[in-house]
Amino acid sequence: MTVEALDPAQERLRRWRLVLGGDAADGTGCVLGGRDAAMDGALAALYGKGDRQGQQSGRDRSAGLGASAPSVARWLGDIRTYFPSSVVQVMQRDAIDRLGLATLLLEPEMLEAVEADVHLVGTLLSLNKAMPETTKETARAVVRKVVEDLEKRLATRTRATLTGALDRSARVNRPRHQDIDWNRTIAANLKHYLPEYRTIVPERLIGYGRASQSVKKEVILCIDQSGSMAASVVYASVFGAVLASMRSINTRLVVFDTAVVDLTDQLDDPVDVLFGTQLGGGTDINRALAYCQSQITRPADTVVVLISDLYEGGIRNEMLKRVAAMKASGVQFVTLLALSDEGTPAYDREHAAALAALGAPAFACTPDLFPEVMAAAIEKRPIPVPEG
Repeated sequence: MTVEALDPAQERLRRWRLVLGGDAADGTGCVLGGRDAAMDGALAALYGKGDRQGQQSGRDRSAGLGASAPSVARWLGDIRTYFPSSVVQVMQRDAIDRLGLATLLLEPEMLEAVEADVHLVGTLLSLNKAMPETTKETARAVVRKVVEDLEKRLATRTRATLTGALDRSARVNRPRHQDIDWNRTIAANLKHYLPEYRTIVPERLIGYGRASQSVKKEVILCIDQSGSMAASVVYASVFGAVLASMRSINTRLVVFDTAVVDLTDQLDDPVDVLFGTQLGGGTDINRALAYCQSQITRPADTVVVLISDLYEGGIRNEMLKRVAAMKASGVQFVTLLALSDEGTPAYDREHAAALAALGAPAFACTPDLFPEVMAAAIEKRPIPVPEG
């Protein structure tokens, strides 16, 4: 009987059987065959072993994947056959976390079998120093595919949003008619209201300047490369490359752990940026911000974006003093606890509260929201902090 022929009640039993794994206690009484049995085997290989501690091995759902590359490669092929891409990515991530398969990714044939996503890139970057030369080219190809997909998704909207923000931030007082900012013009001329004519006679016009090819804004992305920030490093590197491609924005990208590395000269290729990072290690935010501060030449036209979970291993008070000094000089300072689709991570709440008290609220940001956050910072508007 095909899946399509099942009535709703049978389909529910089938799905529960796949979830529960088929031990006698699952209660479904549903027997799988054909493709369903193969799907169950793929699920069991990952999620069955060790889930029922204390049971006899004969009743355990699975014998697991084993540690050999061929068996894992076959399993990766199976799950790509039976499940959609989004599910495959979750299962791969779970296999790496639950079964310790990260080291198998150092083998080229394994990399060719996996479904590439942001999390896989993060894992590969964490293994970068241990990666043999025979694997590095394959790894770069995997990373490049993910980066190119992200650029296609994010670049056009980011450039359009920020170009508009740059135009609006360049206010002029003798605008052409089509460039008049009517909201600001009316607000600035309310005292010239003529009651008898029920109108305003503006003495001063305020308009949008058109962004020229000269640099209008300086942006410094300061990225924590501790292991928990892997997805954020990937997204920030892609955004850094997109910003660097805009002539009106001078972009600098700095990564740090206990040391600080300036990767600005590699921004034309985000893959080079990513392989220039070293995920893991300690954190010294104060040292990183000291370097960023030393690179600022036009504070009023500079946006500093700190991407970190704020677990500071350096000097906390000095870090806060630097942020306060930058803001006092006119720098727009933005703190992102994460730049990813994963939601808010674990973070240092005391440091986040201290930054908020300085007028630099810390929050997690999705890649889709990031262009709006940057546009607000460029225009010196309130930052759109997500609720929750």
